[in-house]
Amino acid sequence: MTDAAAADDAVIQLKGAELALSSNAGRVEILKGVDLSIARGSTVGIVGPSGSGKSSLLMLMGGLERATGGQVTALGHDLSAMDEDALARFRRDHMGVVFQSFHLIPTMTALENVATPLELAGAPDAFARAAEELEAVGLGHRADHYPAQLSGGEQQRVALARAAAGRPEILLADEPTGNLDGATGEAIISMLFGLSERHGATLVMVTHAPELAARCDRVVKVADGRIEDAGTAAAAGAAADAEAAQ
Repeated sequence: MTDAAAADDAVIQLKGAELALSSNAGRVEILKGVDLSIARGSTVGIVGPSGSGKSSLLMLMGGLERATGGQVTALGHDLSAMDEDALARFRRDHMGVVFQSFHLIPTMTALENVATPLELAGAPDAFARAAEELEAVGLGHRADHYPAQLSGGEQQRVALARAAAGRPEILLADEPTGNLDGATGEAIISMLFGLSERHGATLVMVTHAPELAARCDRVVKVADGRIEDAGTAAAAGAAADAEAAQ
């Protein structure tokens, strides 16, 4: 899908988005004039070398980093115009975020970890919905276990359940298989796509693996803080095949 077509039904849109940070060595430009539209209901893989800015791009989409230039909108809301409290409420109500590190609360059970965001949102059925999502990722029998009692793959499945429990319109995943072995990572990716499909959520995923990105509807390539290519998954699939053949 082209950017023009995506813009007609954009759930996320960046216009001239920039991200720069100050350091002891001076100003560091991380993202440079990014223009990108993500269509509602699509699955998008973001790829690029380490340090290219792909994770920072995802953080801008989720309001976890604030653009220092340009505009970032999600579901028609200008994220740059929101304060931190408003951004937190917006993410709670509309987004699910999955990180490479699981970010579970160690003193809470799997069920409590999934239910807590729902409780904070005032959902009267928080624990019932949390139990349903744990069942969906195959962890209903581990609901009373603490993170330290779970494997890495199980912890990431709890994180997936937590991200999906709020029925988000947008799912953001930053290297969700980065800390997992190949077989476990494949299972996590299948679950992530399944959750996106079940809830009708737009999925945006950062990954180093071209074969994973090729499973998406669209692949966005980032290099040196800019969008190098925003084509289709078919191109990424061809690149993955070529890489495997070498």
